Amino acid sequence: MSLAIVYGSSMGNTESAAKTICEKLGLACDVINIADTDANTLNGYDKLICGTSTWNSGDLQDDWEYFDFSGLDLNGKTVAVFGVGDSQSYGDEFCNGLKKLYDKLVEAGADINIGKVSSDGYDFEASESLGDDGKFVGLVLDYDNEEEKSEDRISNWVDSIKQYFE
Repeated sequence: MSLAIVYGSSMGNTESAAKTICEKLGLACDVINIADTDANTLNGYDKLICGTSTWNSGDLQDDWEYFDFSGLDLNGKTVAVFGVGDSQSYGDEFCNGLKKLYDKLVEAGADINIGKVSSDGYDFEASESLGDDGKFVGLVLDYDNEEEKSEDRISNWVDSIKQYFE
């Protein structure tokens, strides 16, 4: 089984999170910048963990925004998602980019039923990434205001999803 952790990062925080997730999984995985790959390459992996930061008015990170999703086929693949945002400066659209990525991956056939995270302990006004069940669609990180919580949040999330990626 092959695993890729794919990220889009403008300031380096999402890249850092991707590398930490790979390290904490303790599994063989490729860490790939979405700017350096294509749908055909990603289709070659059995399992994916995809991450994005949120930019502008709740948009996907630029490299994800320009990625051609049309050839992506995620049917039957294990997929989880994570996002990075700023809960204070952009608290009314906190990690909205994560929901946009989630929707694109679901449109490509992904059935993302793992890795949801409770919103308990997060301080924000609103987020499209928050479901009716009070959980984010994936791991949410805030390196701008809560960097000290990131490692524990990643560790707890990895513990909850690891069984699906082994």
